[in-house]
Amino acid sequence: MPEAKPAAKKVPKGKDAPKEVPPKEAPAEPPKEAPPEDQSPTAEEPTGIFLQKPDSVSVETGKDAVITAKVNGKELPAKPAIKWFKGKWLELGSKSGARFSFKESHDSASNVYAVELHIGKVVLGDRGDYRLEVKAKDICDSCSFNIDVEAPRQDASGQSLESFKRTGEGKPEDAGELDFSGLLKKREVVEEEKKKKKKKDDDDLGIPPEIWELLKGAKKSEYEKIAFQYGITDLRGMLKRLKKAKVEVKKSAAFTKKLDPAYQVDRGNKIKLVVEISDPDLPLKWFKNGQEIKPSSKYVFENVGKKRILTINKCTLADDAAYEVVVKDEKCFTELFVKEPPVLIVTPLEDQQVFVGDRVEMAVEVSEEGAQVMWMKDGVELTREDSFKARYRFKKDGKRHILIYSDVSLEDGGRYQVMTNGGQCEADLIVEEKQLEVLQDIADLTVKASEQAVFKCEVSDEKVTGKWYKNGVEVRPSKRITISHIGRFHKLVIDDVRPEDEGDYTFVPDGYALSLSAKLNFLEIKVEYVPKQEPPKIHLDCSGKTSENSIVVVAGNKLRLDVAITGEPPPVATWMKGDDVFSVTEGRTRIEQRVDCSSFVIESAERADEGRYTIKVTNPAGEDVASIFLRVVDVPDPPEAVRVTSVGEDWAILVWEPPKYDGGQPVTGYLLERKKKGSQRWMKLNFEVFTETTYESTKMIEGILYEMRVFAVNAIGVSQPSMNTKPFMPIAPTSAPLHLTVEDVTDTTTTLKWRPPDRIGAGGIDGYLVEYCLEGSEEWLPANQEPVERCGFTVKDLPTGAKILFRVVGVNIAGRSEPATLVQPVTIREIVEQPKIRLPRHLRQTYIRKVGEHLNLVIPFQGKPRPQVVWTKGGAPIDASRVHVRTSDFDTVFFVRQAARSDSGEYELTVQIENMKDTATVRIRVVGAQREWFNVYEHNRHTSCTVSDLIVGNEYYFRVFSENICGLSDSPGVSKNTACILKTGITFKPLEYKEHDFRTPPMFLTPLIDRVVVAGYSAALNCAVRGHPKPKVVWMKNKMEIREDPKFLMTNHQGVLTLSIRRPSPFDAGTYSCRAFNELGEALAECKLDVRVPQ
Repeated sequence: MPEAKPAAKKVPKGKDAPKEVPPKEAPAEPPKEAPPEDQSPTAEEPTGIFLQKPDSVSVETGKDAVITAKVNGKELPAKPAIKWFKGKWLELGSKSGARFSFKESHDSASNVYAVELHIGKVVLGDRGDYRLEVKAKDICDSCSFNIDVEAPRQDASGQSLESFKRTGEGKPEDAGELDFSGLLKKREVVEEEKKKKKKKDDDDLGIPPEIWELLKGAKKSEYEKIAFQYGITDLRGMLKRLKKAKVEVKKSAAFTKKLDPAYQVDRGNKIKLVVEISDPDLPLKWFKNGQEIKPSSKYVFENVGKKRILTINKCTLADDAAYEVVVKDEKCFTELFVKEPPVLIVTPLEDQQVFVGDRVEMAVEVSEEGAQVMWMKDGVELTREDSFKARYRFKKDGKRHILIYSDVSLEDGGRYQVMTNGGQCEADLIVEEKQLEVLQDIADLTVKASEQAVFKCEVSDEKVTGKWYKNGVEVRPSKRITISHIGRFHKLVIDDVRPEDEGDYTFVPDGYALSLSAKLNFLEIKVEYVPKQEPPKIHLDCSGKTSENSIVVVAGNKLRLDVAITGEPPPVATWMKGDDVFSVTEGRTRIEQRVDCSSFVIESAERADEGRYTIKVTNPAGEDVASIFLRVVDVPDPPEAVRVTSVGEDWAILVWEPPKYDGGQPVTGYLLERKKKGSQRWMKLNFEVFTETTYESTKMIEGILYEMRVFAVNAIGVSQPSMNTKPFMPIAPTSAPLHLTVEDVTDTTTTLKWRPPDRIGAGGIDGYLVEYCLEGSEEWLPANQEPVERCGFTVKDLPTGAKILFRVVGVNIAGRSEPATLVQPVTIREIVEQPKIRLPRHLRQTYIRKVGEHLNLVIPFQGKPRPQVVWTKGGAPIDASRVHVRTSDFDTVFFVRQAARSDSGEYELTVQIENMKDTATVRIRVVGAQREWFNVYEHNRHTSCTVSDLIVGNEYYFRVFSENICGLSDSPGVSKNTACILKTGITFKPLEYKEHDFRTPPMFLTPLIDRVVVAGYSAALNCAVRGHPKPKVVWMKNKMEIREDPKFLMTNHQGVLTLSIRRPSPFDAGTYSCRAFNELGEALAECKLDVRVPQ
């Protein structure tokens, strides 16, 4: 970069020195846009579209710079787009800062565009190469220039000239000697100051210190934003200056490895943000644009040692944001840039040539679905806001973008352009006026009176309309005149031609300078009438007739039987149905009479219309008779007696009777439908007609109520549906009970036990039936008449010594299950088991109780058959008045209500079966409560005394010893009753208080939670409710109460409510709610259940 040059010129020494030097004269300052003295402006001849290229300039710091250029508009097909660049890539625009401004003007007379670039208060960072680019459609040109920024020039010329003062005061200016030493010193100081200032300018780049502090504390991703905001264009110099600056890095206490300053990912890919913390137990949170991120399928959190990883799946443009991780009070920031791949044009636009009024579709296919494209016509953008006025519309079909004109006009022609961020394409639409061709001209007609005249023409465009004229006057439709336009044909029909209809007829198409003409000539014929007589004759022609002249008509259709009759004079026709004369001329069934035809019309045929019809025609010359049999066929009646005969786990057998009336055509088969009870949606069971009257419906859900109906089908159609069957439920018996075993056998009984079946089904289980069979016999006898609910049963009254087989079946609403049978027969005989006493551990040592406490000893034993149990004390039987003994098959109970000292001792228990026995000894000690005696009197001679200083509330015993010279008596006399010391004068007054009202309205402590379950696996919905009095609970599905449905099981255990759904299917999905209410109010909890079918 060239430096600012000093204004002072070098002065030669000695004789070559000038005689006069103006002391304060300075050279004039160059213009702002003028180049320095040692640099001449470039004088290049303008080439291409530039009439004047921008010149390279040199500007002082702090002053304004203006760059101008001129563009030849005659060389451009459209208005040019002007862009200014610094270097090769940095575009100058509105984001470059307020110091940069741009101006464009156009001289329409000379077609010249003048452009200007204004840079206010130039800084050293503005120096460098610049480029001006001009683009108009396919034409593009650019030119480069340079801006040199110099430091501000000091007025050093005056100071330098001051050094050229001559020595000696008071002398003329041309007297004395020049002070060269002072000049050199001053010059050295100026040079040194310039070097220091140049170095400072190079370091600061003309950027204020506060902006440097802002850049030091900013992220790297924000450098470009700050540079644009404050007008810094020398980014390379700024980055070098920041790299040299020493930034003090604070060591983080929470993070050992922070996030990178920025991340970049392509749209649709995933990215991982990794941070490492010092303590793995520290809580950590992730934020996106200040909002906390929750774990989901989109955002996945991972903990690997001290690393914390945030994975963002399938990144979209919405994920382009600032991310923050917070640990305690420390934060770590980063920025994620989602790069959208460029949208490429796969199939470009194609040129089209169409006619006015045609439909036009201009389609382009891009590489990305849902991409944004911009349509332009002749350089003007086409928007959806203007589509209503311009009669076009846009359509997106995946990757294809279509511009549609439903009715194209001449104004819609032009060059169309589609632009994306990755390319563009163009195509021309040429719209031409369509020429109308006459394919068939109108022909001249000559018509007799009362005949019909038809003018007909054909043109090439079926959309063209037109008008008919007679002798220049427009023809209007009437009862005799009919005008029609069908496709390319245009007709004018005149019935019952009259003499006044004669003339020239012209057809003129709308919008075309074309006309078709023809002439109508009227031919008048005079006929002399000669009376003639002819016998009447019926000319009968009926389609579909048999040998008997029968006609078949479908019920509901219209029948029109036209019978041609001839005769002179015209005969009179009479119709008869059976033997009755039919003469009605209006209504559903009627007769229409004409001169040469008699018609019998039925608007909507019914079954009652079936029968034989007779027509009779008469005139003076004779008569004629004809007969027709009309047969009405219809769809059959619905099938009858539709019923379900049997059901299974997922099937049902449906039986019905054929319809009574087959509609006149044989029944070809049946169609069947079924639905769930309460539903309105019927499902077809067969698409091909089913010929039998018994059908097995499968693939039903067990425990669901269904209804079915049948349609009869014949050649005419399908009948009305039959009556719905009674609601039925597919239910199967349970599977066989499991693990049937013999628990005990006696001489006359056998005890069996088993486990519930593996599969119970929606019908549940009512109980079990036990059956037995003697060995060698095939007759199974019931052991119980009513089902037992528990999994065990004792069969009684069995013959001793017999060998018997046993089996168990489960019973429910669907019937009996498969039996579970013992493999081997059981011999009915008592099994002797040696008696054995199992003395509890605490009775193997002395058992101590206090006086007054109860004794309750339970001692188990074993032995078969039932042993005899005997209790003795010291070899003698126990006192039955004090000791109560109860003995069962398995244990014996020794019970004393209030123990006394006399109950102490050794008790023997004997268990005996025939000559086998077992004994056990139980030692019991009953101890009394210890008392502490105090002396209150000594040597009392009276037989009474008063004891004082007793404690209120205690109860006292008293004893008295007798005393003589030899001492105290051996035993005292003890008082039989006690003395209870009461506090006198105190009465208890209970406090008055208001009883607390514990009643509360229902409130859900645990709400229902939305669930997703797999079809076929049982599910349960749980919640908890509190309230007093105990609230009543109602479960609902889709706001419909769930009543006694075996598919649902509702339980309430101490306020914990559970709704169990057995084997849910997709039809069980919906909104489930639980309503709890009592006399104080009600509460409602809801959740959504989604049932997914495994793939």
